[in-house]
Amino acid sequence: MEFQLNTGDLYAILTSFCWASGVILFQVSGRILGSMHINVVKNTIGVIGFILFLIIQGHSFPIFTYNEMAILTVSAVLGVAIGDYFYLSALRNLGAGLNAIVGTTFSISIFILSYLMFGEVIALRGYFGGILVISGIVIATVEIPKNKSRKDITQGIIFGLIAQVLTAFSVLMIKPVMAVHPVVPIALIRFGIGALLGVLFLYYMEGTNNLIKTYKKGFSHAPLVLGAFFGTFLSVIFWLAGYKYTLAGRAAIYNQLSTILIILMAALFLKEKMNKRKWFAVCCALSGAILVSTA
Repeated sequence: MEFQLNTGDLYAILTSFCWASGVILFQVSGRILGSMHINVVKNTIGVIGFILFLIIQGHSFPIFTYNEMAILTVSAVLGVAIGDYFYLSALRNLGAGLNAIVGTTFSISIFILSYLMFGEVIALRGYFGGILVISGIVIATVEIPKNKSRKDITQGIIFGLIAQVLTAFSVLMIKPVMAVHPVVPIALIRFGIGALLGVLFLYYMEGTNNLIKTYKKGFSHAPLVLGAFFGTFLSVIFWLAGYKYTLAGRAAIYNQLSTILIILMAALFLKEKMNKRKWFAVCCALSGAILVSTA
């Protein structure tokens, strides 16, 4: 049994590190802004980052066909404008722990959709590794928070499921586009459209004054800015690159490691206690990741 990590696998693992950092920072930000407001600010910061990256890189912007732009637009609406809103709403309703359990449906969604859309399958050992990773997440986050009502939990689970399915479908539908174009221009178009729709919706719902207040409060709040840098700018580049350069099923399993990393980061930076159950969960998930890397 040999390690078979390819470039896409490494990008998918880096996604987990960046997204885990972003989630912890977004949860802190949730105390000062609502889900819709955080979504608008983080996507705007991401777009600014993509533009600066392309300027520094100095390459000419690729020309997309009408069909490719249509695909990217639909992907942006489903995955960025709608999917991210539902994800942040679920995070707010459930907290990081329960939301992580619901988040395990992302891998399952990828397995099913990648097979239906592209006939893609991974080695059997990879699926067993995925089960270990998901089991580790469930073991680590199975506690039901006492401060959440049944309504909050039910609503949060529904929001979370919608978010995972939409996100999975939105990234898989642009795989053919990523096969012929660089990742960062695709991320710019996708998040540019998503950010614009978010801004227009916020303007329609709350008016110009609240839109300006949202940006002022968001850009002056260091955790949200840092969360957007790690959780939107960096993680999106690595995330899309992962799906471009490796099988969707492998990338999805590595992406799920972000939950285990959140637990470790919370213990390291937020001084949350690590009990035996959490350590067992971490070992279980890491064993699954290793199994996937040998598949």
